[in-house]
Amino acid sequence: MNTITCGSWIGQLGKALAPRELEALLWVAQGLTTKEIARQMAVSPGTVANRIEAALYKLEAGRRIVAVTKAMRQQIISPLCIALAGLIAMHSAISDSDPMRRDRRAPERREAVFRIARKAESFDHYA
Repeated sequence: MNTITCGSWIGQLGKALAPRELEALLWVAQGLTTKEIARQMAVSPGTVANRIEAALYKLEAGRRIVAVTKAMRQQIISPLCIALAGLIAMHSAISDSDPMRRDRRAPERREAVFRIARKAESFDHYA
C-alpha cells in the first residue's frame, strides 16, 4: 500500500480519503493552520479549506481534532514517532549494559544557596 509522509506523520492511501485530502489532514495533524498548509501544498487557502471539509465529511467529524483522532483509530494516519519509540524500547530490552545509558541523580541543592545569597545582598542595599 502507498503512503504519504508530511512532517512527522505518515498516511495510508486507499483508506477512505483522496490523496490531497489525506495530505491536508496530515498537515492538520502536524498542527499547521489553513494558510500554512496552503503554502506547503502550493494551493490557495480556499482549496485547503475545501480539502479539509471533505476529509471531515468522510470521517464524520465536526472538528479537525476529531478527524485526526478518528483517522488515527482507523489507522489511516499515524505519527512516525511510534516506530522510533518501538525501536528504542527494543534496544533497551536487548542490551542492559549500555554505556550511553545514564541513571538519574538526585537534584543538587544549588537553589537554596542562591536564595540565601540574594537575601544577603538585599540587606546590604537597604543598610
